[in-house]
Amino acid sequence: MNYYLTKDVMGVIKIREWLIQLRKERNLTQQQVAKGAFIDRAYYAQIETSTRNPSIAVASQIANFLHVNPYLSFSAHLSEPFRIALLHSPVIVAHCDLELKYTWMFNPDPDFDTNLVIGKRDDHSDLNDGITELMELKRKVIETEATIHRRILFPLSTGHTEYYIFGQPLYNDEGKVLGAATTSTELLP
Repeated sequence: MNYYLTKDVMGVIKIREWLIQLRKERNLTQQQVAKGAFIDRAYYAQIETSTRNPSIAVASQIANFLHVNPYLSFSAHLSEPFRIALLHSPVIVAHCDLELKYTWMFNPDPDFDTNLVIGKRDDHSDLNDGITELMELKRKVIETEATIHRRILFPLSTGHTEYYIFGQPLYNDEGKVLGAATTSTELLP
């Protein structure tokens, strides 16, 4: 399974762990996910154990069954020009599911390790006014299905940093909201 947060083997392992965790949190067996994704259970087990990579079609079927955006969890790497343009820029792009758990993050602040935040909410790692405001923004985006933007101040290891955060709903192929996308731009002094 390719995941465009990282190209290293450790990142792929973390994503597969997230897939297993997601399945278990929803009290699903491998058989249930395989049946819901219209694939063989043995094939699904091989995906979880990293012995097989799913095709784009199969990855989409699994993601749809688990109600995560297939383009986030199982897609090819970001296009090289896009990746280079954003890398080390003051822009962070992230997606979360309906429970506000991260399903994807690109170019985070150095205080955040993508391998540790995927599958978790902001308040699982820290709690401060900035995180509370960010979580409320994402909740409102999901509940109202509206685009919302605001400035939010975060206490980071390098001091307080203000971000302009733009949030919008993420939809599945049937038009049902399955999470929120955020773009955070660091406001330079």
